Amino acid sequence: MSDQDRRRFLTQLGAAALAGGAMTTVAAGAEPPPVPRKKEIIPGSPYPTFSRAVRCGGMVYVSGVLGQIPGTRDLASPGFKGQARQAMENLKASVEAAGSSMDKVVKCSAFLTESSDFKEFNEIYVKYFPSEPPARSTVIVKALVAAGAKLEIDCVAIA
Repeated sequence: MSDQDRRRFLTQLGAAALAGGAMTTVAAGAEPPPVPRKKEIIPGSPYPTFSRAVRCGGMVYVSGVLGQIPGTRDLASPGFKGQARQAMENLKASVEAAGSSMDKVVKCSAFLTESSDFKEFNEIYVKYFPSEPPARSTVIVKALVAAGAKLEIDCVAIA
């Protein structure tokens, strides 16, 4: 890459960062605005070892959810489809309990135990994100913590 190309790239990168709000200008001698550091635990986890969700710095971090019946550790169904629907409902409930909404979700991570369930998962997933879907990673895993669980999904959302 030539020096001229490198300068053009860096100029465009800086302009994109400013347009996206990644950088802010602070007047000479002024203090930058404080970054909220307080984290708020969202209650309702069925397990004592992790929080249902955490709200911090304008973001919501939702823990992984399974296709369990709310308030229990029982899976909604032995089959993938029933578990997937329930997992998405559980994800939605956690996002809303944290004061956000599904249209503010920016990233999801999904873990499936069978690659053959991927198509069916997408059919269910798109109903919860019909337009402007969040970024997503989907990983096929050998097993999940709960016996018989076929998927787990977590997300990050704007508060």
